[in-house]
Amino acid sequence: MKLLGIGSRIKHNEFGVGVVTNVSPKFYWVTFIENGLETIELDSDFEVIEALEDEVDSVSFYEVEKALKNLLEKYSDIGPKVSIADKWKGGKIVLEPGTQTQNKEIPIDTFFNKIIMVRDRLRVMEQKINSSNLEANEKIELQQYITRCYGSLTTFNVLFKNQSDYFVGEKSK
Repeated sequence: MKLLGIGSRIKHNEFGVGVVTNVSPKFYWVTFIENGLETIELDSDFEVIEALEDEVDSVSFYEVEKALKNLLEKYSDIGPKVSIADKWKGGKIVLEPGTQTQNKEIPIDTFFNKIIMVRDRLRVMEQKINSSNLEANEKIELQQYITRCYGSLTTFNVLFKNQSDYFVGEKSK
């Protein structure tokens, strides 16, 4: 079966006359004159009015973006998007020194992003330790240090929108 190119015109029994506006591995995205945008399976029953046979990339931009995002999350220190709790959006952290010097204000979003970067880098370090040639007991020891680091960061869990994003240290026994 030869794929129709974008711009091909078809006549569908149910939706009428339309133009192919996108092609995915399983579907044509067709804008029909009277029924708007519909997706129809590549092998569905329709009449070809005019076939354009340009090269068709059967992978959508969304699929490429999703694959790239997954690769970046897996092999870099870029983690999945983490949201700050709504009550902190637009807020600020005020550092008030004990002496008579001026206060320092930091946008809470900036501070939150730094915390996320620390977490992402700890996760990358965990992956590198797990895939290293270290002895098992050395890996366990390093993992325990990382777990303690997570425990030290649990103070900042209050900033996270979703509990699933929280830092977790050693579980109490």
